[in-house]
Amino acid sequence: MCGACCFLDPQEREDLEDYLTSEQLSHYLSLVGSDGWCINFDHGKRECKIYQDRPRFCRVEPETFWEMFEVESDEFNQFAIDCCHEQIESVYGPDTDEMKHYVSEVGW
Repeated sequence: MCGACCFLDPQEREDLEDYLTSEQLSHYLSLVGSDGWCINFDHGKRECKIYQDRPRFCRVEPETFWEMFEVESDEFNQFAIDCCHEQIESVYGPDTDEMKHYVSEVGW
């Protein structure tokens, strides 16, 4: 629940067109606030305001990762862990409470 994945700034994610359809990209860009964060991210609670109805590209599920990145189901967990680690480090930094919590949760 750090919210790093909710930092959507397209300047920081230059490869969006590689894995989002044009319709998904348009939807993605409509969610980006002026500060680069998703307009549906509650910073105080550190949670998504539309979690149950969030877009498919926001879902960390094997089917979604196959569609977007062609990640095989047996590679899904490691790929997702690596993505989260990279995003948390990019948004918050390597020696932050967010990273320490994440590392402890995944058992590194």
